[in-house]
Amino acid sequence: MAKLSHIDNKGKANMVDVGNKPIQQRSASATGKISLNKETLNLIKENNIKKGEVLVICEIAGIQAAKKTSELIPLCHPLQITKVDVKAKIISTGIEVTSQVKCIGQTGIEMEALTAVNVALLTVYDMCKAVDKKMVIGPIQLIEKTKSDI
Repeated sequence: MAKLSHIDNKGKANMVDVGNKPIQQRSASATGKISLNKETLNLIKENNIKKGEVLVICEIAGIQAAKKTSELIPLCHPLQITKVDVKAKIISTGIEVTSQVKCIGQTGIEMEALTAVNVALLTVYDMCKAVDKKMVIGPIQLIEKTKSDI
């Protein structure tokens, strides 16, 4: 097994020093789903969920979450995010959320993309919990991450 970069030589959690890595253009995309019953989907389509417009609010929550990732996940570095795009759409079994996050930095931005999707889906859950007791979140996955020299 490869050595874990976030563990020091005593087995303790360690934030990796990325100070000597080159500054690069980086991006990551993630996706996830939440299953909802048909009645809940109809309420969302008709904008009849009492907490508000589900798709718009979950997209905004995902954007906010991406920007807060280093505050939520202890060993993540704060990054200079240049773009966050979160899109939610109704599918036959529920809602699918995708995110794309970009930055200029010395470490990857995949945790921000994944955090955006997770929080967007949790927001859907929160907004629909009064009318749907059988929601299931998942799967959530990283689609792609890239880096290129500037």
